[in-house]
This record gives sequence, structure tokens and C-alpha cells, in this order.
Amino acid sequence: MKLDKIIELLSYTIPAIITGVVAYYFFLTHTKNEEVKMKLSMVKANRKQALPIRLQAYERMTLFLERLNPSNLLIRVNSVNNDKKSYAQSLINTIEQEFEHNLSQQIYISEKCWSVIVASKNATIHIIKKGSENESVKTAQELREDILKTVLNSSSPSTAALSFIKDEVRDFI
Repeated sequence: MKLDKIIELLSYTIPAIITGVVAYYFFLTHTKNEEVKMKLSMVKANRKQALPIRLQAYERMTLFLERLNPSNLLIRVNSVNNDKKSYAQSLINTIEQEFEHNLSQQIYISEKCWSVIVASKNATIHIIKKGSENESVKTAQELREDILKTVLNSSSPSTAALSFIKDEVRDFI
């Protein structure tokens, strides 16, 4: 008699346990799938919002590089007293101020792109310093001419950086 009761109890209990386990795994899987969908939609929304900001950062850095180009920089910054050392320092200060103004843009662009921009800035400053240390250059006007000759003989550092930015923007759009 007791064996019959145990068998009867198991005949109800085992299907209920199996149904419970199946339901548990079904809801577990369903919940995980819903989480993945939510994360994907959030990532999509973030990318959609971040794209204009990233493009704006690349635009600002492009403008910085254009302003950094020695041929543009020399037109914008004039010598006050025709002293080559003070003019070189004025050019370098202008570059540093422009760079500091755009420092926050590094958040939105790639690390490699930022490194190229910094290298371009440093190379431009090096060209200016090298010209100001040249003994044959006596005045600010001669320094301007020396810097322009250097840039004309080889491409401007900002040109390579601009090319890199264009390639990078083309890749992520």
C-alpha cells in the first residue's frame, strides 16, 4: 500500500519538477536575451549620439592643424619689433594656446590620431626653434622666410596629420 502511494506521489511530483526546471531555464534564457537586446540598443543609441560629437572633434582638430600650418600661422602672427627670438616665442605661444584650447578633443578621437596631432605640433615648433637658432637669420622677417623655405622644401607636418585625420574619419563613417 505504501509503495502505491509513493509511486502515485512520484508520478505527480516528477512531472511538476521537470516542468519547473524547464520553465526556469526558459525564463533564464529569455531574460539573458532581453538583457543583450537592451545593451545593443543602448550601444546603438550611444553611437548615434556620439557620432556628431566625434565628427565635431575631428573638425576642430582639422581647423587646429590648418591654423598650425606654418604658411597660415606666419600670416596670422605678425612680428612686433622684428626681433627673431621674440617672434619665434610668439609663434610658439600661439601654437601652444591653440593646442590647449583643443585639449579636450582627445576624448573623442583615437589615441593614435591624437599622437599624430601632437607629433605635428611638436614638429612645427621644432621647425620654428631651428629657424630661430640659425645664425644666418637675423630678423623676424628672415625667420619667416626661413620657416617658409623649410616648409616648401618638405611637406608641412600638419599636412601628414590632416591626411591621417581624413583617413580615420573615412574609416569610421
